[in-house]
Formats: sequence, structure tokens, C-alpha cells
Amino acid sequence: MNKHIGILTAGGDSPGLNAAIRAIGKTALGTGRIDILGFRDGFRGLMENRTMRLDREGLSSILTLGGTILGTSRDKPHRMPVGGELMDMTKVICDNYHRHNLDALVCIGGGGTQKNAYQLAQRGLNILTLPKTIDNDVGMTDLTFGFHTAMEIATQAIDRLHSTAHSHHRIIVVEVMGHNAGWLALGAGLASGADVILIPEIPYDPVKVAQAIRQRQQRGTNFSIVVVAEGALSVEDSKKYVSLKKKKTKAREEKDAKAEKKATEALQDFDLFRSNHTLKLSRQLEEMTGLESRITILGHLQRGGTPTAADRVLATRLGSACVDYIEQGVQGVMIAVRGEGTEAVPLAEVVGKRSTVPLDHSWLKSARNVGTCLGD
Repeated sequence: MNKHIGILTAGGDSPGLNAAIRAIGKTALGTGRIDILGFRDGFRGLMENRTMRLDREGLSSILTLGGTILGTSRDKPHRMPVGGELMDMTKVICDNYHRHNLDALVCIGGGGTQKNAYQLAQRGLNILTLPKTIDNDVGMTDLTFGFHTAMEIATQAIDRLHSTAHSHHRIIVVEVMGHNAGWLALGAGLASGADVILIPEIPYDPVKVAQAIRQRQQRGTNFSIVVVAEGALSVEDSKKYVSLKKKKTKAREEKDAKAEKKATEALQDFDLFRSNHTLKLSRQLEEMTGLESRITILGHLQRGGTPTAADRVLATRLGSACVDYIEQGVQGVMIAVRGEGTEAVPLAEVVGKRSTVPLDHSWLKSARNVGTCLGD
């Protein structure tokens, strides 16, 4: 009897998702003994039993497409909006898994997806995951697909902003995505020759950033490109954030529900405040340097469009390797990138891990060597 494999894509869309779906599907169908079934819109589609048959015709011509033909959502199995309420739909999801006689379910996503997939694995389902996110912040893997394309898009956008910054003698502050990891800002900033790169891993001092810009002025260069990660914080704001996190952790450990609720609300208020940190920085730099400052927020532009060749190759490698692991009977793992190969890492070791930029990383050393200000 043929094996039956289910596939879903969850979390934010990312370039290379269709390449991964295609690789899993074509590799599986090529064995002649595995059938493929797609579930629409992430875990919600699995809960609602909304499926899409993935045959050779359906997998044709999707390699170069951005997004995901299956659709996606951020719904969590144990906290899913149903009828205006958050409900635990894990049992329904497990029932649908068994209804389709699945031998394995492949969940493609970022950190949140790894966590949700692990919870399903703990309920006895045969789960494998692939790491995708433009943030490159999934733990226990060398790389995630989607990152290369987003970095390329951000680099091209910053390249185009150079001419405006130069012509108008302005500071151009460019905010890029990346969540709480600096990979995207650092990579795109290095590739585009940004004058300042600010990342979450290194709290910045606005005064030092302004000093770096004034030094450029003194050398006769009356413009600067400042690349800021969306999760970057000033030294002052970073201390506030760490303090609030500690209060919440302490309240949780002491089982003080009232204090935990208060700390949670304070963190939510802080998140609203920090969503405007790029605007605050832009105004500070304008006041300190006397140069006009303008903001460009790239936002979801970085997640769209055709995946680069590198992301197509990476997604194809991971997707085809995933089927090999399934045939070997491997389960409860994430298929991680290890150099030019792959490794099946237990989901228990992935959950809760985040890949951030190490302070001794070669990219940071290179940035300092070419005179890029990192705000510290």
C-alpha cells in the first residue's frame, strides 16, 4: 500500500515555499509509492479538513512563484479562533490526520510553526518540519529558505535610495524586517554599503550614530544611509525592555497572576511604543546633525515576488531530503541545513531556540573593518 503524506505551510509567507512543496511532491510521486495531500491555510485548513490534491499537474510551474499555493495562516492548533472564541482544536486536527490515513505530516514554517508542530508530535502524530522564514532566526539550522530572497530585495531597495540621499543631502533611514534578529538588516546593510547598521543584538546609542554621520559631513559627504532592523532598540529602551521581561518572568515563577498580568500589559504597551522607534531615531538624527532625515519602511515588500535561485535550490534540497527521511521512518524532527547537507534535528531541541547574530560573527567584523557604524 502507498504511503500518504500531508503538507501544510504556516506563519508568514516566504519566498521558496512553492519550491519546497514542489520538491516534496515530485520526490514523493517519483517513488511510485507515496501520495501527497496538501492542507490549505496552515493548521486551520487541517482543522477544517480543507484539502488540495498535489499531483504532477498541480506541482507544475510553481517553482518560480512567490507565496504558497496552499495558502497560510498564523492560527495555532491549541488557540484557534472559532466562532469568536479561542479554542483548543488539537483533537480535531488529530482526528483529521487519522481520517486521511496519513503516515506523516510535513509542516513548513518558522519558529512558531516548529512549536505548534512539536505539540502535535507529542500527541502521537508523525511530524516533520522544514525551516522557512525571511528572518533566518529558526534555531538549530544553518539557514532558512526565504532569507536570501528578502536580503536581495532589501539590498536592491537600499541601492535605489542612495541616489535620493546623495541628491538631496539627506539621511535616509531604512527599516527592514527580521523580527528580533539582525540577519536581514546586517546582510542587506553590508551588501548595499550602508553607513550605519542597527540590529537587535547590539543596543545603539543615538548620539554615537549622529557622531558617525557628522564625521561623514566633516569629510565632505552630506548624506548617510542608516539601515535599522525592526527589532533594534536604543540602549535606554533595551534596558526598559529587559526590566519588563524580568518582572514578567519573576511574577510567573512566583505564580503572582496579578503581577504577571500587569507586566504583560506593560510589555504590550512597550511593543506599541517600539513600533515607532525608527521614527523616533529619524527625528533624533535630524536634530543632532542638522540634516533632513527621511524614513523608508520596506515592510512586506521583502516577502513577495519570485524567489532567488539560492532559495529555490535550498528549498528543493530540504524538500527532497524530507521525503528521504520519511522513507527511513524518521519523525518528530526538523530537517535542518548543515553546510551542503541536511540533518534531522529533534523538534524538542528546536522549540524555544532562536538564531540571532553572534557578537563575534564575521559579518559584524567585516562591517566594522569597512567603517560601518553599529551604534555602539
